[in-house]
Amino acid sequence: MVGAMGPLFSCFYDPVMRKTEEACLASWRKELVSGLEGEVLEIGAGTGSNLRHFPETVTRLVVAEPDRWMRARLARAIAQDRGAVRASSIQTSAAPADALPFKDASFDAVVSMLVLCTVPDASRALAEIRRVLRPNGRLVFLEHVAADDPKRFTWQQRLDPIWCRFAAGCHLTRHTSEAIRSAGFEMVHEERASMRGAPPWVRPTVRGIARLT
Repeated sequence: MVGAMGPLFSCFYDPVMRKTEEACLASWRKELVSGLEGEVLEIGAGTGSNLRHFPETVTRLVVAEPDRWMRARLARAIAQDRGAVRASSIQTSAAPADALPFKDASFDAVVSMLVLCTVPDASRALAEIRRVLRPNGRLVFLEHVAADDPKRFTWQQRLDPIWCRFAAGCHLTRHTSEAIRSAGFEMVHEERASMRGAPPWVRPTVRGIARLT
């Protein structure tokens, strides 16, 4: 996840998320990244929850995390050599999702998990993702989104200003699938589900794979 989180947020992030990771997130993460290969960029890599799930077919993995406290935890996770990707093939970056310091067409895939809810401008971040992807490159995503149910969406709208302030800039009301399509991606696979173990206002999720059109 991205944003100015501070040491307390980074300290409590993994314990707070543990129940949800065990209930569904870990299996979703593994499912989504299992087919990746080549050079991969993960934006908003947080504390490294995806590291253990990347397959050995990933030959180069760049994990970008702009928050220095989260990045310190990410570095420790890499040092523990979690996952099938060789530690020597993993690089860290402090780049935010909306200002990636990489050349055009640098990666075969970009991974975004629980990130696009936090960036100030999702369309700008998606434009950067599109820029650094190679032709036919894939965007692998898992995001919590605005609810389809009108009543729950109303509650999300009411809670959003407070939640955003205390949850590292996380927004509850984003229509991420629509934003991905508007950025010029074609959905290869898309699935909506409830994020079990999470508060009701963040349970609606979308996950899938999109490619450049």
